Amino acid sequence: MLPQEIIAKKRDRQELTRAEIEEFVTGVVRGTFTDYQAAALLMAVVLNGMSTSETAWLTEAMMRSGRVIEHPEITRPKVDKHSTGGVGDKVSLILAPLAAACGLCVPMMSGRGLGHTGGTLDKLEAIPGFSVQLEEPAYRAQLQTIHHAIIGQSEDMVPADRQLYSLRDVTATIESIPLICSSILSKKLAEGIDALVLDVKCGNGAFMETEAGARELAAALVSISQATGKPTTALITRMEQPLGRTVGNALEVAEAIECLQGQGPADLMEVTTSLVAEMLRLGGLLPETEPAEELIRAQLQNGAALQAFRALLQAQGGDPRVCDQPSLLPQAAHREALSYQGSEPAYVTALHARRVGEAARLLGAGRAQADAVIDLAVGVVLAKKIGAPVTPGETLATLHYNDATALSEARDRLGSAYAFATEPPLEQELLIDRIEAR
Repeated sequence: MLPQEIIAKKRDRQELTRAEIEEFVTGVVRGTFTDYQAAALLMAVVLNGMSTSETAWLTEAMMRSGRVIEHPEITRPKVDKHSTGGVGDKVSLILAPLAAACGLCVPMMSGRGLGHTGGTLDKLEAIPGFSVQLEEPAYRAQLQTIHHAIIGQSEDMVPADRQLYSLRDVTATIESIPLICSSILSKKLAEGIDALVLDVKCGNGAFMETEAGARELAAALVSISQATGKPTTALITRMEQPLGRTVGNALEVAEAIECLQGQGPADLMEVTTSLVAEMLRLGGLLPETEPAEELIRAQLQNGAALQAFRALLQAQGGDPRVCDQPSLLPQAAHREALSYQGSEPAYVTALHARRVGEAARLLGAGRAQADAVIDLAVGVVLAKKIGAPVTPGETLATLHYNDATALSEARDRLGSAYAFATEPPLEQELLIDRIEAR
């Protein structure tokens, strides 16, 4: 099969066969499909789409483009979670040890932040000594002993995704449901999981800003993952304001520790609890939501979840003392408060998540380019969120910074995220819907 024949077929809106898709993926990795040929096929996919079967075949071919880990020696159900990304989303830091404390095995491969969204690996690297790279024997041993690990993608796992994503990034072919699904799922399925739970975020701080777009992505992810043989459900969660109170790597680690101590903010714990309960259901441990949530609360209250996080740090080289002394995490040298400037008492009616994330990035907490160096200590701590009453001069948020170069711009961006009114806003449900295979 010649590359141009495969390109022409998709250009003419025909369905590709499994063999043609495998030829494409193999050709990308081996170099027999040139970058310009691969880019042409990607554009044809963006314009003409892919069927569920095509996308499932693409996902499987990408997964098999490198090493695939299997865990036959592990008897616990192996269940992972993936989030489509948001602002203040430190759920994975809480979820992995909590799910392990509840009886699951969580082999989690995570990524780094880009733009206004944070990355789990960056947050973990704010913990002194923590390593996100594990050799396979150590990774397997860790999953057998403490039942969870959070690592980065190794060079020999899903190489096709790295090559295709770099092409998509420079050829305006990011926004394609089949390409998004195959990118996400190929990496998750290469972990050797039994089931998968998805957190598809919706709102101004999310990749999918509209509910319709989030539903379309969630349904596609669930159906394609099911087609590859993995039970999957998706929760659609709201991302109109940051999750929790902190935005910034070390700040979010400290907040995650508070959550594992049973003292986390309600919105962050609601999302985390719902996702872990869904993991327990798919893993076959507790099929009903209420008993699952009771178990989750018990593991937080009795200290088992925090102890599991401590074990994760010890296993991956991190300093476990941060669990008791968060001050050991990187600390910004300076702080500046953003105050409410109104002349009368009011309520916060909006807190634009993307703008808060952009403010943190301007301080150095995030990346504008993939190879940028970030400052692990800086970020934003929110004192007031949607629905909170405020009085003149009261602190809305605090900026933690080391370099004042972009402080004024970050402060302005953060200030523009807030809106106020004399009447409290209507409360919106954080969990919008649950999507499962038909």
